[in-house]
Amino acid sequence: MNQVPSPASELTLAATPNAVAWARRHTVDVLQHWRFPVEGIEVARLLVSELATNAIQHARPPASTTAPYLGNDAIGTIVLKLWPTARGVLVGVTDHDPRPPTPRASDSHATGGRGLLLTQTMANRWGHYPEPSRPGKTVWAEVPTQPKEEITGPAGSGLEVTSLVMGQVLTALREL
Repeated sequence: MNQVPSPASELTLAATPNAVAWARRHTVDVLQHWRFPVEGIEVARLLVSELATNAIQHARPPASTTAPYLGNDAIGTIVLKLWPTARGVLVGVTDHDPRPPTPRASDSHATGGRGLLLTQTMANRWGHYPEPSRPGKTVWAEVPTQPKEEITGPAGSGLEVTSLVMGQVLTALREL
């Protein structure tokens, strides 16, 4: 019996700041290989950036798994997962923190706290689940094949900023 496994991608990264850039690069490469639409690739890249950034903040392994000579500052890992779906592609990032993600209310001057808001806006759906084989969770988002019009469409007065543009700006600021 000849069965071709469904395409999926998984990449484990050290939970360091440069992991976000590697996660974005890997996402773009895989989605281009899968011939995912360009507009969807950009949304996936932004969502992976947000999810990976959040995961890195929570990726320190539990103290029971940290070697004594590494102390409490041991570097954890995150895992990027990509799966095609009928409506797009699921992107997921796993970290060692079992606590569910919680959107934060932030004022207009805050430098963070908008990642889950952008995820809610750009994804078809999103959520999280506990990892069955180890402590931690996976936060996932479904990227539509064609992004929502309100994300990419032209602003009415020309002064409004779409979610896609805001995500691109935030990602570019992180890359500085």
